[in-house]
Amino acid sequence: MELPNEYKKPPTSLGEWIIAVLVKRLPLIGLIMLIVWATDKNTDPDKANWAKAELIVKLIIFAAVILFIAVIGFGVFANFADEIDWSEID
Repeated sequence: MELPNEYKKPPTSLGEWIIAVLVKRLPLIGLIMLIVWATDKNTDPDKANWAKAELIVKLIIFAAVILFIAVIGFGVFANFADEIDWSEID
């Protein structure tokens, strides 16, 4: 019985993981590299899954920040709208 190819290659080394984490922290290049690692068929499956998980977490955090900004923004707008005397505006 022969093992699949994914079990034949050695695991990702510590140095490769350190480089991947450092590259991921670069603002725009990190996002691009996460997308590349998540979608490239030649990427190690462990690194591809890690990149997919990072992208999902980034998307959840982005959505939470947008929601937080929207709630705060609507609250501030409502506060200012209550202070305006609308009867003076022609």
